[in-house]
Amino acid sequence: MNLPTILQDFLKAQELFDSTTFASCFSEQASVFDEGKIYIGKDEIREWNQNSNNEFKTLFEVKDFLTKDDTILLKINISGSFDGSPVLLKFYFRIEDNLIAALTITE
Repeated sequence: MNLPTILQDFLKAQELFDSTTFASCFSEQASVFDEGKIYIGKDEIREWNQNSNNEFKTLFEVKDFLTKDDTILLKINISGSFDGSPVLLKFYFRIEDNLIAALTITE
């Protein structure tokens, strides 16, 4: 799978549970939409990721990778210490200037 470098960095940071490096993959004003909540900016994204890592220890396994127009879709099998684990989720990324500008996570 030939993912853009920024998404490889994103996945590696999650694998290491490194919320600081995870957040550095995003632009300053990036947004994340997950479970009905919106997180804006690197600080909120870092805190969201850190809280998720602390509570669920989520592991990512990429199952599929598609690109359409300015959107990259990764289908990721998420496992961790939560009810219903594992679950297949869709991660929709918008990349600008080699950073993640927006991420929407859906079922």
